[in-house]
Amino acid sequence: MKVGYVRVSTAEQNTARQEELMERLGVDKVYIDKVSGKNTDRPELQKMMNFVRTGDMVIVESISRFARNTKDLLELVEKLNQKNVQFISQKESIDTKTSAGKFMLTVFGAIAELERGYILERQREGIEVAKEQGKYKGRPAKKLDNFDEVYWEWYDKKITATEACRRLGISRSTFYRKVNEWNEEKLEF
Repeated sequence: MKVGYVRVSTAEQNTARQEELMERLGVDKVYIDKVSGKNTDRPELQKMMNFVRTGDMVIVESISRFARNTKDLLELVEKLNQKNVQFISQKESIDTKTSAGKFMLTVFGAIAELERGYILERQREGIEVAKEQGKYKGRPAKKLDNFDEVYWEWYDKKITATEACRRLGISRSTFYRKVNEWNEEKLEF
């Protein structure tokens, strides 16, 4: 069976180009993730890895769609090899059934990891420049009009931290950070 794996980094990105390729290649089943490839904690990737069986073929558009670092790439391909599943990356023309394909897989995996590093560096540099120009100030602080009321209910043990978070619409870590800020502010005379 030909099994395809398609990935884009965000829900807003379009998978049509990769899906069209899978159709042209006669792929029987396609798994699609719309999440970062920074690690292997991707729901559809995990489903695909559990689904494939001996004799299947996993096809991806390019290595960077499958894994963004060499370690993850090699571990995933090794798991496929253990199941006797062939891995093919269309863009790089890599077929892991050949010795040359296995070698090229490692080389292109390292290149994909390097590319990811460059992307992160450019992103950090862009944010720094935007900060210097006053154009980037981070995410705006959430306005919590009823924090005092919820805080005192939580402080008096009338509600749990979980309930306080739900009422305020914030995460637990944000709640405790706000509690610490509030305590520091109230303790200053």
